[in-house]
This record gives sequence, structure tokens and C-alpha cells, in this order.
Amino acid sequence: MVSVRRIACGLASMALLSATGAGVVGTAAGPLISHAPRIALTVPGTSHGHGGSSGSTSPFGWASSNWSGYALSSGTYTQVTAAWTVPTVSPSHGSTYSSSWVGIDGFNNSDLIQTGTEQDYYQGSAHYDAWWEILPAAETVITGDPVSPGDQMSASIVKNASGTWTITIADATQGWTFSTTQTYSGPGSSAEWIQEAPTIGGHVATLANYGLATFNPGTANGINPGLAAVDGGVMIQKRVQVSTPSLPDSDTDGFNVQYGSTIPAAPGS
Repeated sequence: MVSVRRIACGLASMALLSATGAGVVGTAAGPLISHAPRIALTVPGTSHGHGGSSGSTSPFGWASSNWSGYALSSGTYTQVTAAWTVPTVSPSHGSTYSSSWVGIDGFNNSDLIQTGTEQDYYQGSAHYDAWWEILPAAETVITGDPVSPGDQMSASIVKNASGTWTITIADATQGWTFSTTQTYSGPGSSAEWIQEAPTIGGHVATLANYGLATFNPGTANGINPGLAAVDGGVMIQKRVQVSTPSLPDSDTDGFNVQYGSTIPAAPGS
């Protein structure tokens, strides 16, 4: 690791900020969570909801048992940014988990550099935090910086001229920014904005009912990503479609993603 730093601030920024204080990185109490590459599934001819086949043809280009959202995979990516709203998880009888994140790689390879928020329900209560991760390591929870439902997050992953990568995540609602510079050797073959069922103990977790999450706006390589429906994907667990993105918004840099099989409306641009 080259450096780790955390900056308290009043406003979150998508730009990288100058560090002035010592960093605090650690693992919060709770299960060991990791964020696996996409587990690809054959795109179904129909969307399968909680009541079985809905009979509607999916407009999206891929399906997975652990990812839903949007991914670009037609170039080399050295920078990605995102902004999202932390969703609220509903109570569940068993332990359920969800993650909202932005990353590079992992769509069609086993490399991945990413940062995001965790929204889980276990031991009778909801748990929220922010984290960063570079495979094959598990996530590193950012301790001391609170995350709550409805918080407005922003994040960036940027390759530096030196070949290192800087991961930045900020919570505008709580007023903090965290940044760390790391070594990473993945090919940069995809960029993605994902709602995930993370991996617990080597197994994909049951997705938490996270309601609705909004990713908007995002960039790839410093420009509008130009999202299209074919870049989107749904999550299917036990033959049930459990997470579904919207079509891209009108300026093609954002989308909503919703628990269940219904395609939500796109966010306003």
C-alpha cells in the first residue's frame, strides 16, 4: 500500500482531494464480506418475478446471480466515477446483504478494484458502512465514518501517471471523504455501477430487500458513459429475478435499480 488518508469535509466532491490527516481503515464487527466478480448467467427470454415467469422480454444484455446494474466492457478503463443514494434495507427473517458500488474489472475477468456502501440486515437489525476492495482481498471497512440510509455518496477510481490507483469515496450528507492510493494490476477491461449480493464465507449471500437505489450521474474515462439497455443486467437467485435496473436516464449517465423483477422508471436527468 502506498498511502491511506481520510479527510473530513463539508461537501463531497468527485475530484480527488488533498489529504491532511491520518487515515483510519479497519474491519467493523460483523461477517467477513467480499465482492466477487460477476457470476454470469444466460440472459433469460423472459423476466422471472416472484410469481414465476412474467412473460415480458428482458431489454437488458446480461444476467447474474450476484450483480445487477450497468457495465461497460468495450474498451480500456482508467477512470470511473459514480454518485448514488444509500438505499434502506427491510427487515428479514434470516441474514440478507446488499452492496452498492462502482468499480473497474470483474465483469469478464477475476480482477476487481472497487468502492461502495454496504446495506445489510442480520442479527435483528440493519447495518450500513462504506468500504473499498481490491481482489483477492476481502473488503476493508472504512471505520469512523458513518453511513445512513438516504445519504448522498460519490466515488471515483482513477489510475495515476505512476501506475498506482486512487480510490475515493465521499458522503456529502455526513460530511466526510476517504481516499487511499493502492497498487493494482488488472487490465481495466470493464467499468461498472452495481447493486450486488456480496459473498459471505465463500458463498453468494441472499440479497437484502434494499428497495430502490439511484446511481446518477456517472462517468467512464472522464466522460459520459453513454449507457444503453444492452449494458444493463438483472440479478437472478434461485430462478427468481430479485434485482432489476431501469433503462438509462435521458442523458445516458444514470439509472435506478430496484429490488424485485419490476423495471423501475429511470431517474430524472
